[in-house]
Amino acid sequence: MSKGSHYRRRKSRGRVLVWSLLCLLAIGAVLYAARDQLLPEPGPAAPASSAVVSSEEASSPPAASSAAPSLPESEPEPEPVVTALRIAAAGDNLIHDGLYLQAQRRAQANGAEGYDFAALYQHVAPFFSGFDFCVVNQETLLSDELAPSSYPRFCTPGDMGRHLYSLGFRVFFLANNHIYDQGAEGIASTRRFWASMPEDAVAAGLYAGEEDYSSFPIQQVNGVSIAWLAYTEHTNGLPTPQGAEANVIYTSQEDVIQQQIAQAKEQADLVAVSVHWGTENTHQVNDSQRQLAQKLADWGADIVIGTHPHVVQPIEMLTGAEGQQVPVAYSLGNFASAQDRIDNLIGIALTFTVTKTEQPGGESRTEISGLQAVPLVMHYDAYYRDMRLYLFRDYTDELAASHGVGGVTRAYIQSVLEESIGEEYLLLDPA
Repeated sequence: MSKGSHYRRRKSRGRVLVWSLLCLLAIGAVLYAARDQLLPEPGPAAPASSAVVSSEEASSPPAASSAAPSLPESEPEPEPVVTALRIAAAGDNLIHDGLYLQAQRRAQANGAEGYDFAALYQHVAPFFSGFDFCVVNQETLLSDELAPSSYPRFCTPGDMGRHLYSLGFRVFFLANNHIYDQGAEGIASTRRFWASMPEDAVAAGLYAGEEDYSSFPIQQVNGVSIAWLAYTEHTNGLPTPQGAEANVIYTSQEDVIQQQIAQAKEQADLVAVSVHWGTENTHQVNDSQRQLAQKLADWGADIVIGTHPHVVQPIEMLTGAEGQQVPVAYSLGNFASAQDRIDNLIGIALTFTVTKTEQPGGESRTEISGLQAVPLVMHYDAYYRDMRLYLFRDYTDELAASHGVGGVTRAYIQSVLEESIGEEYLLLDPA
């Protein structure tokens, strides 16, 4: 091979290398110019986070989220509305002359007119004021117009009713054997008295004739409606007075009673029935009481409160026609009185709770629970001086020994209570 040919070969190789480099540069320039068409469009930038993470977390691949997708918060389910009322019922408020004359002397001693009954109830006032409201059988007519009188034809100053109201009494049963004691004038006068009381004072048991039988009182307290019905077994042989503007319904008028209870159940949450019945001065419940009590339960009464015997009688739970449980207190005994038998000095306050549960849809249910009998003792010194009521809890042996009726002891009072009232109801020492 000649020198010239070797040189040409080297020169040819050099040109090939140069050409190759130029081609590579040209291809690179073309690719660089076309980069916008070859690469995908960038997505939106991720929002910045204020969370602080560790370096280890930053260098690790992102973990799949375990949290479920967030849902909008739902409205809370509406809750039932529950209303509870605590009620106390007292027995026969039988106001003899010694009681209203004492009240008159106390008012005069303070330079006031009228009658001051505060001392009579001062020892039980804190107990009764602790309830939402209280009920009582007002055994005697109340009047601001007629002269007061005692046995056998009672009439009591209206100051009695006003004082009971101040203690928390709101329901007063008027259907009893003394309602006709003062004739037509007495009925008219007592109706005017009750009309003068505050609107929330309920007087039950007097009706302005048959056309008024559907106008029984319905009490509204904190959204709970209670119908109060009251009947009496007799009126001491006295017929409805000639020209009387109102009358009572007797327990013998069963068709009227059944109809009233049916109407009351349609209009009220609870139907409470007061019955003035039974045999005086006996702790035994008679057959007519038991038979009527069962009928009242079957007809739809929710509770039966008995008065008239002037002594305490048992409390029972009856089963109504629809299987409901109906408490029956056959006799609460006396509240205030000046009777002179030891057993007449013993009464009970019937306490219970009425609970109404109203569902969001509007349905409601009303029940009675916590039934208890809290004993009361009527005390007075010799010659009927200083008459006053006590809770048995507060009635000491010393007080019993000083009673104007001889032979009174705490032990005897307790034995009467335990023989008459079941231990499941008797509460000797209320808190």
